[in-house]
Formats: sequence, structure tokens, C-alpha cells
Amino acid sequence: MRTLYHWPLDPNSRQARLALGEKKLRFKLVPVVPWAPTESFLNLCVEGVPPCLVEDTDGGKTIISTARAISEYVADDGNSRTALLPQSAKMRAEVRRLCHWFDVKFSGDVNAYILSERLEKTMTGSAPDPAVLRIGREHLKFHLEYMSWLLESRDWLACNQMSLADLAAGAHISCLDYLDEIKWDKWPVLKDWYQKLKSRPSFRPLLKDRIPGLRPSRQYADLDF
Repeated sequence: MRTLYHWPLDPNSRQARLALGEKKLRFKLVPVVPWAPTESFLNLCVEGVPPCLVEDTDGGKTIISTARAISEYVADDGNSRTALLPQSAKMRAEVRRLCHWFDVKFSGDVNAYILSERLEKTMTGSAPDPAVLRIGREHLKFHLEYMSWLLESRDWLACNQMSLADLAAGAHISCLDYLDEIKWDKWPVLKDWYQKLKSRPSFRPLLKDRIPGLRPSRQYADLDF
């Protein structure tokens, strides 16, 4: 039995969900609010923030935290039919470089401004700061340009097969799409990539996510947006 502690609009939690879904692994979801974790969760997960995967096996209980560790853990099963890392060492390095890009640079440049203002402040009863949002949106434009440039010469972000890099990117992009922060008509190459990713079975549960008091964009659950 597997249990994933997560929060619906947390990009890191979404990465873990997508990786588990791509590997067709069954798991139960338990919600944890990142900025207000319960004491029981803090006793379970040393980082204190989701995602955290708990897996019961014959050898006992395995606890894995952080999106990167969980994604690499489920990817490392040797099944070539659902491979999330390419065979080439050079391509694996590119996948991991891009995962780091989204985990660290995208998160710091974009999420720290947009998600913090529009999600955390809304959920805690504060008003978003327009000046902070402007900074995040300027940063977002740079990242979308870079992703579009990558996709002009590749079928997927890191190489010509879908990988953990696409799941990392898709997790972040999907949260921004929920908030209607991406004007897709300005990014046709990126839109084609996201449509492919969004149509995968692993993505469908994410499209059903809803946050009370925060409605998703009109195109959020639409596969032909």
C-alpha cells in the first residue's frame, strides 16, 4: 500500500503524483497544507512539507520525501515500457538539469511570486500584492520563452521521449494554468506540448483538483483548449 501526502496545487506534490501515475502505481492521497502541516505529518516527514510517500512493503515501511527523490525512486524500476529517464547518460543528465531548473530556478523566479501571492495569501485571507505579481509574470515570460525554444528542436523538453523533465515542468505549468496565468495563444509551441502532456492518463486526476474559494480557469480541464 502507498500513501502520498500532498497538496493539490503544490507543484512538487503534482510531480510526485504524475510520476506515480505514469508508472501505473496505485496510491492513496492524504492532503497536507504546506504552510500549516499537522503535528502527525511533521513527525512523519522531516522536511515538514509535502510531498511525502509512505510505502508499506514486506520489509517494513519506506518513507521518501521531496518531489525529486520520489520521482527518481519510482522511475528507477527498470521497466523500459514506462521509462521516465532515457537510456543515454547524456540525455539523463539533460533530464536532471531541467528537473533542477524547475525545482529551483522556476520555483524561485515564478512560484515565489505568483503562487505565493495568489494561493498562500488568498488561502490565509490576505490580498495579493500587484507589484509582486508583476515581477513574477515578467520572470514567467522568460521561462516560457526558454521552454518554447527547447521544444523547437525536441519532441519533449529534454529529448525526443517524455521524461521526468516534462513531469516537473507540467506540474508547475498546470498550477499556473489553474490560475489562468498563461495566455496560450501567445505560446503555440508550448501549447502543443502541454496538450500532449495534459492528455495523458496520469494527468487526468490533476484536472479534477479544486480548491475551495478558488475557481480554475475555463481551459484548465479542457484537453482541446
